[in-house]
Amino acid sequence: MIPVVCPSPLAVMIVDDEAPARTRLRDLLADLAPELPNELVAEAENGFRALAAIASRRVDVALIDIQMPRMDGIALACRLSELARPPAVIFVTAFEAYAVQAFELNVVDYLLKPVRAKRLLTALQKVRPHPMRMQVPLASLQQTARSHLSCHERGRLLLIPVAEVIYLKADLKYVTARTRDREYLLDESLTHLEQEFGEQFIRLHRSVLVARETIIGFEKSSSDDAETQWQAMLRDIPERLPISRRQWPLVKSCAHHLTP
Repeated sequence: MIPVVCPSPLAVMIVDDEAPARTRLRDLLADLAPELPNELVAEAENGFRALAAIASRRVDVALIDIQMPRMDGIALACRLSELARPPAVIFVTAFEAYAVQAFELNVVDYLLKPVRAKRLLTALQKVRPHPMRMQVPLASLQQTARSHLSCHERGRLLLIPVAEVIYLKADLKYVTARTRDREYLLDESLTHLEQEFGEQFIRLHRSVLVARETIIGFEKSSSDDAETQWQAMLRDIPERLPISRRQWPLVKSCAHHLTP
């Protein structure tokens, strides 16, 4: 008698910052289970939590929203593609505008919300379970920082090369990324950006990180106050950024790395 080999259920991860959207996909997966065996192994509300989740479990396919805080779906897909055995990616979004970018990343499919069961089934049938997929240590996912930051602007997703960013400035709930040509508003935390890019940027004061290699010198402020405050001179832009007394010794110690 030849034994019947049952295929492994498709291991699925949902990544969406909106709880109702995650619930909708969860229900659809349950409805499709008799026709396409699947197992929901993880849920996450942003890209960083998704990376942490995939480090401890096998994931065959990730259903990913695009517009999310901290790390959006495009950036997450780029990070996942760097893995030795990356999960298949299916974008699930309310916007058609990202379709070209999505397929440039070789995603399996691109679904528009509200997602219908038949459409999700068609997308999932393109994915095959990977029983040999190994768990990936979280440390290996966090060794390399992103090469681009993302900015949502007028219905578009703009990718900003980190190498072009001169400084990052916290402003209320957003962070401004300044390049030589313009400013971008990021829906990110300055603290998290410092943790990720600490080797490239140095803190001048509580609300500003500056790219180390863009500092070309220091000058004293022209204030009439009795206390002198130093400012950083930056390459390619006329702005001078103040340096707090607390940070001045650290910033000054980096002066020998600067290129005039």
